[in-house]
Amino acid sequence: MDWDKLRVFHAVADAGSLTHAGDALHLSQSAVSRQIRALEESLDTTLFHRHARGLILTEQGELLFDATSAMRRRLDTAAARIRDSREEVFGELRVTTTTGFGTLWLVPRLQKLYDRYPDLRIDLMLEERVLDLPMREADLAIRMKEPSQADLVRKRLNTVWMRLYAMPSYLQERGTPEKVEDLIDHRLISQNVHSTQVSAGEMLTQSLTTLGSPTTLTVNNYFGVLQGVLHGLGIGVLPDYVIADFPSMVRVLPEVESASIPVYLAYPEELRNSKRIVAFRDFVLEELALSAKILEAVNK
Repeated sequence: MDWDKLRVFHAVADAGSLTHAGDALHLSQSAVSRQIRALEESLDTTLFHRHARGLILTEQGELLFDATSAMRRRLDTAAARIRDSREEVFGELRVTTTTGFGTLWLVPRLQKLYDRYPDLRIDLMLEERVLDLPMREADLAIRMKEPSQADLVRKRLNTVWMRLYAMPSYLQERGTPEKVEDLIDHRLISQNVHSTQVSAGEMLTQSLTTLGSPTTLTVNNYFGVLQGVLHGLGIGVLPDYVIADFPSMVRVLPEVESASIPVYLAYPEELRNSKRIVAFRDFVLEELALSAKILEAVNK
């Protein structure tokens, strides 16, 4: 099979349109159409179903697209390793982590990383779905559990606990609960137990509501919970690392906390020597050490 035709096929399959693929490849629609037609003739099969809304892969087309996608990932990996053979840290690094950790901890610290490596570009994917690192959906992941995928370099970063926090102004107005049962007289802010989250946080919230604590605000991510706490709406169920950036918040009922949540950093074995990976990993470790010192001081 002709490599150029495969490149055009992959672009069309990815875009679902001859026009969009032509724009990406800087080719005319007619040129793209000729390449696809020639490829179908060489394979003696139909690769696309044509309809008014665009193109849909046939079963044979799906098989070929799987192959060209694997080829593309291997080429991307090779290109990344070639770039990383140089000493400088530059280029794109695709990082995935949870919405909570990404918005509350990681993003506020990235300026330091950019100051150190101005030619580095971060593509940050914040979602609860675990992306497939060996299939190169991302280069590096920070997750709230140990990755189960094979062929990954894993490093445990630290441990997180879900705890109860409130602003001093709220506690001055409503009083500070001294035992769990006192929460029934307070507004509880938490992540919705039906939204995707770490099981330890879900279990803590469920245990509090079972005791009769009224959950008066639920949000589908911890950033929303934090905003509720900062604006004095109530007592929030939040990861303990938020204290590093918001030391004015007060921990409520220190005996109440979730089970421990391990935090792991992982990346494919083939990227072990990547300069970008090493730079990002070391940066995260340094910042976590600083956060740990602040957290220790606040908890004294």
